[in-house]
Amino acid sequence: MLNKGEIIKAGICSYGMSGKLFHAPFLDAHPGYQLAAIVERNRQDSKERYPVAKLYRSVEELCADKDLQLIVVNTPTHLHFEQARMVLQSGKHMVIEKPFTIAVKEAEELALLADKNKLFLAVFQNRRYDGDYRAVKKILEDGLVGELREVEIRYDRYRPSFGGKPHKEGELPGAGILYDLSPHLVDQAIQLFGFPKALFADVWKMREDVAAPDYFELLFYYDKLRVRLKATCIARESTYAYVLHGMRGSFLQQRSDLQEQELLAGTKPSLQDWCPAPVTPDGLLHTEINGEVVRKETTSSPGNYMGYYDDVYKALTGQGPNPVPPADGIKNMRIIEAALQSMKEGSVVQFSQ
Repeated sequence: MLNKGEIIKAGICSYGMSGKLFHAPFLDAHPGYQLAAIVERNRQDSKERYPVAKLYRSVEELCADKDLQLIVVNTPTHLHFEQARMVLQSGKHMVIEKPFTIAVKEAEELALLADKNKLFLAVFQNRRYDGDYRAVKKILEDGLVGELREVEIRYDRYRPSFGGKPHKEGELPGAGILYDLSPHLVDQAIQLFGFPKALFADVWKMREDVAAPDYFELLFYYDKLRVRLKATCIARESTYAYVLHGMRGSFLQQRSDLQEQELLAGTKPSLQDWCPAPVTPDGLLHTEINGEVVRKETTSSPGNYMGYYDDVYKALTGQGPNPVPPADGIKNMRIIEAALQSMKEGSVVQFSQ
């Protein structure tokens, strides 16, 4: 790997929304990185904010840059496998956006290639660093609701018509809400509860002007727990994003992390807290503590996506583990493939662990 204290020269494969919001600002602000190159096929918008970064017109040109040590693959999902393989074959370490790939076999091939070439590969799961998710994690770590029996995690949006992106809502491979949003929810469920024993999936297209599915409900089966993951595009009024019911109590948590809002407004991130906490309570705890029934509102602490790139830096310089190793991305792809099988067959799909 790289040396402790070394400045890592990084490049980004795309300067679309994810590049502008979730990658470039963090690589530019973290003291351990230099944002050295950005791919824009036709425009040069990145020059306004990052004038020192080289501007390339293709991923091939980016991979040919011998100075780069880390490349972020954040292009549309159907391009991930081909471009990630190109990055690894060029000898660069890599961060790859979720979903890892379109198929399990592709994810496994990339993991083997990275291992063979002794290269670092991490999947980008920034939602592990959301304040609302961390509030849920803390409740579970503290055992405040007792032994869980039922959980729901949902991602609600209101987009009643086609948004104009074929790779998101069109007929391209990897399009649709199952590939776009389930990787966040699936990853969080596996982090909190482990890999399920089985699942049942309902994947559906509810809007007439889109080609790809825009609704899903996944039911995860555990020995003494059921976890339901849901996402929709027509929720004008959203509800609690996390609902946990245990033998001692319940915890409800809104999706309230403000980082994306702040990034859209141009706020510069940092290693320190840079995003405000929610202005009003965003959670509700109703449980029993030391024999006393407690029902109170809670407010989550700010999240920080910089934690992801800080953890990547520590892993690359031998100071910590890979925050999201390829194995985590492969598990996510196994769930997506099983969900598509369940939808097709109308059956519960069992997993051999």
